[in-house]
Amino acid sequence: MRKYLFGTGLLGAITGGLTLLRALRNDAPFTWRVALGWLSWGISLALAIGAIVDVRRAESGHVLGPDSPVHGKEAKLVQRRVRREHRDSRLS
Repeated sequence: MRKYLFGTGLLGAITGGLTLLRALRNDAPFTWRVALGWLSWGISLALAIGAIVDVRRAESGHVLGPDSPVHGKEAKLVQRRVRREHRDSRLS
């Protein structure tokens, strides 16, 4: 789970959101540039979450669409998950 929480896409979206929140606290006027900044942040967050969902689905054996960043790597991800589960079962 931590590999998803500390992924660069999600961390980048969170820090971008914090920057936008800091700008709101300074009583700056809400202009069209600020609106575009929030829109951009929302898109970045949605893409980061979508990438996490795609990786999870690929690891469970689902075939992903060609627009996915992990398309074509599904078998490799499943194999890695099986190895990890096998290793974890031997340790417990």
